[in-house]
Amino acid sequence: MTADTPRTTTDTPRTILVTGASSGFGALTVRALADAGHTVYAGIRQTTGRNAPAVAGLDRYAAEHGVSLYAVELDVTSQDSADAAVDRVLAAEGRLDVVVHNAGHMVTGPAEAFTPEQLADLYDVNVLGAQRVNRAALPRLRERGEGLLVWIGSSSTRGGCPPFLGPYFAAKAAMDALAVSYAGELVRFGIDTAIVVPGAFTSGTNHFLHAGTPADTGRAAAYDERYGTLLAELDKRLAALIPPDADPAQVAEAVVRLVELPAGRRPLRTHVDPARDGSEVVSAVADRIRAEFFRRAGLDGLLTPGSSL
Repeated sequence: MTADTPRTTTDTPRTILVTGASSGFGALTVRALADAGHTVYAGIRQTTGRNAPAVAGLDRYAAEHGVSLYAVELDVTSQDSADAAVDRVLAAEGRLDVVVHNAGHMVTGPAEAFTPEQLADLYDVNVLGAQRVNRAALPRLRERGEGLLVWIGSSSTRGGCPPFLGPYFAAKAAMDALAVSYAGELVRFGIDTAIVVPGAFTSGTNHFLHAGTPADTGRAAAYDERYGTLLAELDKRLAALIPPDADPAQVAEAVVRLVELPAGRRPLRTHVDPARDGSEVVSAVADRIRAEFFRRAGLDGLLTPGSSL
C-alpha cells in the first residue's frame, strides 16, 4: 500500500498489541492493522538500541499515513518487560482488545548439533514468550469479558516439514498445542482464539537470513559431509515450491480479517500457505477430531462455530 492508496477503515477500531514487530510478519501486520483504522502497539525489544531504526521506520509510517501506530518496548523473554508493555498500552488507551503472538526465532541445521540450552532458548522465545504476554494481558481481557488472541503458527506443525529445521518446528508445535488449549479455556470469558498458519515464505521475512545455527560445530561438520549441499540449498528448494506472486503481506491481511470478524465467529485456523504443504488438510482432520471428542465428553459448550471445518 502506498501513501496515495485509499484505506478502508473499520467501524469498530480496536487496541492491539503485536509481539515481535520489528521485522517480517510482525512489521507487516502492525502496518496493515493500523491502515485498517486500529490503534496498534508494535512490541519491539531494544527500541533504543539495535532496533532503533525499526522504531524510526514505524514513526515515519505513522506520520506519513496518519495512523495510530506506536512502538512499545517488549522483550518476550522477560515477564517484567511483558507486564510493563501491557501496562503502557492500558495507561495510554484505557483498554486492550487483541494480542497477536508473533515473536519467534528460526534456526537451521542438524538437530543433534544444537545444544539443549539452544533448544531451551528457542522454546523461551517461541512458547514461553507467548505465555508471559498472556499472563500480562489476560487478566484485563477476562475482566472485560471479551478479547482475541491471535497466534502466528507454522504449517510445519502438521504439514510437510523438511529436515534441518527440527528445533524451530518443535517450538512451533508446542506453541500450537498451547494455543489450542487456551481456546477451550478462554471461551467462557468471551475471549476468542485464532491461529494463523503461514507456509514457508522464503522472501520478504528474513527468516532464513536471520536463522540461528548450531553451537556444536563439530557435530554439524559430521552432517555437512553427507548433507552439506542439501542444507545449503534448503531455502532454494523451498522457494521453488512457492508461486512467484506469493506475498508475505497475505499473512498480515489474514490477521486484519480475523480481528474484524464478529466475536465468537472466528475460525480456529486460517492457513496462508502458497506452497500447499498439506497442513490445511491434516489440520482439518485434527480439528474435526478434537471437536468430535469434545462432544463425546460433553465439552461441546467450549467449542465455537469455527472450531473445525
